[in-house]
Amino acid sequence: MPLPEFWKSKLSDVQDCVGKIRRASVETIATSPGGRELFLVSYGQRRDLQTQATYSSACGAGNPAWYAHKPAGTAPTVMLLGPVHGHEVENIVGLVNLIHLAETGRDHRGREWPKLAESFEKCRVLIIPCANPDGRARCKLDSFVGETHDTMAHWGQGSRADGSDYGWPGVKTRMPMVGDVGLLGAYHNDEGVNVMHDDFCAPMAGETRAVFDVARAEAPDYIAMLHSHGGEPRPLPVSYVPRAIKQKVYDFCEQLASRYEAEQLPFRPPDELTEGVVGEPPTSLNLTSAVHHVCGAATFTFECSHGVSDEPYPHVTHEQILDIQLILYEELLNFALANPVVWER
Repeated sequence: MPLPEFWKSKLSDVQDCVGKIRRASVETIATSPGGRELFLVSYGQRRDLQTQATYSSACGAGNPAWYAHKPAGTAPTVMLLGPVHGHEVENIVGLVNLIHLAETGRDHRGREWPKLAESFEKCRVLIIPCANPDGRARCKLDSFVGETHDTMAHWGQGSRADGSDYGWPGVKTRMPMVGDVGLLGAYHNDEGVNVMHDDFCAPMAGETRAVFDVARAEAPDYIAMLHSHGGEPRPLPVSYVPRAIKQKVYDFCEQLASRYEAEQLPFRPPDELTEGVVGEPPTSLNLTSAVHHVCGAATFTFECSHGVSDEPYPHVTHEQILDIQLILYEELLNFALANPVVWER
């Protein structure tokens, strides 16, 4: 079945998109092991952060403003990180449509989003349309709407040499994913690194270092790590960050869930806040948590729906997936404007 014209999920769509940008700066921030570019698209004026310390050192001095001076009235910076798992194509669709909206005033369906466009103009917005182009290039499907969950997991998480699928969380038992590999899943770059679970003290992947470099240089106030799964759309709770950051993410989750409910879209309410890290073994310190400690941002993982056909997963359409994406961006920018980060010396 042909995909809708607005469904821009291929690397060629990203390339075409960035080639037409006129209102933002575009730079290549890394080249993948497979020789593919990671693009950073930057809208809005860059802030003069007056940096004289790392975020860690500034916190040690008792004031993060020694790392990033953010006086009252400063426009917020929001960073949107496209999929580090290459098969989670829904987020490429969302970001390519968001860039088209920023450039033309409409998404690729021709629909205007006036509130989103207004908020966009008031923020600095950093967009990495695809953080794992190697994985995206190996995924042969451009959409999982109507496919089975097993099909999605096969392409995303790959298989062993005997043909059996790794599945989740088995896909995380090898890092990097080398050796017993039949199909290298789109979770990984061409060297088998899953950027979400890189060695953050000594990153193996240039893609990981590039994300850290952008976050460190820009000090975003909010960072959304864009992922997809079989279930309802939801931001995930983040573990290894201060309680105040957890509360801020929780408040945003409630706002987003209310909007999805009002739009009659599937959603999952936020989990209750917990003290510390709960469970044994402990929750991993993944990219979402790690990047907070580089720049101090309120970071969260957002899981979009793939639209797989199995029960009990929500059966969402291509149209609904794009709405889920653009509503996320609208609500996040609105939240950033309503909840500014002020760090003053």
